[in-house]
Amino acid sequence: MFNQKVRSLAAGYSSEIDAADEQTWAQLVQGFQDGNIYQTWPYGSVVAGRWNTSQLVLKMNGDVVAIAQARIKKLPVIGLGIAYVQWGPLWRRTGSEANVENFRQAVRALRNEFVCRRGLTLRLFPIVFDGGRFDFSAILAEEGFSSIGEGTRGRTILMDLTPTLAELREAMSAHWRRELKVAEKNSLEFVEGSSEDLFETFIGMYKEMVSRKKFVEPNDIHQFKLIQQQLPEPLKMRVLLCKSSAGLSAGAIYSLVGNSAIYLFGATSNSGMKSRGSYFLQWKIIEALKERHVALYNLNGINPDKNPGTYKFKSDLAGKNSQDLYYAGRFDSHPGPTNRRCIELGDHLRVVYGALKARSKKQWISKPEVGAPNKEPGEGAVRANPSAAPQAIARKESMVSR
Repeated sequence: MFNQKVRSLAAGYSSEIDAADEQTWAQLVQGFQDGNIYQTWPYGSVVAGRWNTSQLVLKMNGDVVAIAQARIKKLPVIGLGIAYVQWGPLWRRTGSEANVENFRQAVRALRNEFVCRRGLTLRLFPIVFDGGRFDFSAILAEEGFSSIGEGTRGRTILMDLTPTLAELREAMSAHWRRELKVAEKNSLEFVEGSSEDLFETFIGMYKEMVSRKKFVEPNDIHQFKLIQQQLPEPLKMRVLLCKSSAGLSAGAIYSLVGNSAIYLFGATSNSGMKSRGSYFLQWKIIEALKERHVALYNLNGINPDKNPGTYKFKSDLAGKNSQDLYYAGRFDSHPGPTNRRCIELGDHLRVVYGALKARSKKQWISKPEVGAPNKEPGEGAVRANPSAAPQAIARKESMVSR
């Protein structure tokens, strides 16, 4: 069950560890269809610390075919720890046919490095889905990984952006189109950019929303501000703001890497609850993505049971051009039983802490005032461990190359 023996890579494959600098890594990330913000150098540095990240490059006959960045946490003194690859490895090269052998060899190289050589538990959250033409769960099992449970899979909606703008709008639900028309009649002013000032303005509105709704923030938005400061211009997150006659109305943040975009944050101000600003901004995002010839928009995390309003907002937005998908999940490979027990205990304690934190927050929630406006759909944050995967597509059938 616990095998620390290094497995040779297939003929022609080789791997390099920590050989790329920050500029080179940014160029590599942009060269993959499944490139994403969670595999960028600044994200790893801000979340884990520069010296707690490690980058692996996989080559086939000298050409780069896969990459992965791991965040590393170790217990002091005893040295037990975990290497976590979030939304990786990246293995779908832009302009190339998806080769699942690149995925297999990438996870093998990662296991060789972190489990076999460093004695760490390796946790993968690959951006792959259940079903389809590739059985990723079987590949991971063959390479020494086991699923850590159904509850870690997550679910998302992927929106196909290859149709025309008119077709995308027509494919939305009737309710969503009506709300968008109302928003467009409200004479909302709109701005989009990547500047620190725009990000700071969004944070103010976001914090106002958090205070109003009294929910536990799934992400530290200030971390994302630091990440934004360090990202090179082509990889910076895009910030959208709109305002009505009553003032700042709504905001949204998305990330665009390669040929796919990810929705990260949304917020509505106290004064903008009736502006339909969230509808207006999502349509502006789609227009911007179409102008850049982006093929896929990842609406990034849904839970119809716990958050039916946000689910309906996203589902109605994507309409007939959507796929509602479950991830394959998270997978662990351990060097031995002690590591496994420690990691399982840590997972349990984290769940308990999260539940206690949420319960404490709920105790402060008071009854809404009579006549208080309802929640604006689509606002809030997507978890930092998002359950979604951006992938380029050519047609409806291959919207997700699984």
